[in-house]
Amino acid sequence: PSTNNLYVLNLSLEQAGKVEDIAPGEQIYSVRFMGDRAYMVTFKKIDPFFVIGLEDPRNPKILGKLKIPGYSDYLHPYDDDHVIGFGKDAEEAKTGNFAWYQGIKMAMFDVSDVANPKQMHSVVIGDRGTDSPLLHNHKALLFEKDRNLFAFPVTINKISDEQKKTNDGSAYGSPVFQGAYVYDLTLKDGFKLRGTITHVDDPSIYQKSGDYWYSPASTIERIVRAGTSLFTISQGGVRAHGEVDVKEQGKMMFSK
Repeated sequence: PSTNNLYVLNLSLEQAGKVEDIAPGEQIYSVRFMGDRAYMVTFKKIDPFFVIGLEDPRNPKILGKLKIPGYSDYLHPYDDDHVIGFGKDAEEAKTGNFAWYQGIKMAMFDVSDVANPKQMHSVVIGDRGTDSPLLHNHKALLFEKDRNLFAFPVTINKISDEQKKTNDGSAYGSPVFQGAYVYDLTLKDGFKLRGTITHVDDPSIYQKSGDYWYSPASTIERIVRAGTSLFTISQGGVRAHGEVDVKEQGKMMFSK
């Protein structure tokens, strides 16, 4: 079985400390170093979220852990005592020692008590097949804590009513939306959807795409803020929306 390890090196790149055999049989999906702590997520059937103390670099140690469904591909700091997780929900397979990943999952972790980390808030969007560039590229995230702003590009897949009847976690959904999701994010209320943005003008494109989304000209890849406007960028053009009401203000299409 696989094992997971954390090594601390000195300035000469010599091993100074280590924590080995973390979550045997699982795989590391994300790590975030913040001050004198490291946060690590591993996954096989459920998501162990580890808090690792690095105060003494020669003797790092696991301070606490939390086991929840799903996993985080990306961990982002909210403040000294809170971490945002962005990844996938998961459903345990009926047979076999593994789980099927499902829709995108966002979570807020409270790590103020390092021995007992907690999940404060979580949201799952879409079904199996839902995807976002943020799962593999942190530059796809727009996060501004002082504005309670959390936004990212996303392709949403949904499974049919017939697929739901089978209760089979392996069922893939079909594309129903491509664009950006814009959230309010606070410690009190968690993730609250502020609005959605899309560059798709003809919704029939989703039916034409079948089970796989491919439309570079209308696929939003990045979202940025300037003043009180949100700008989304695809290969086909740039569109501006209001930061608060998320209503379209204008667009500029690229010439072919």
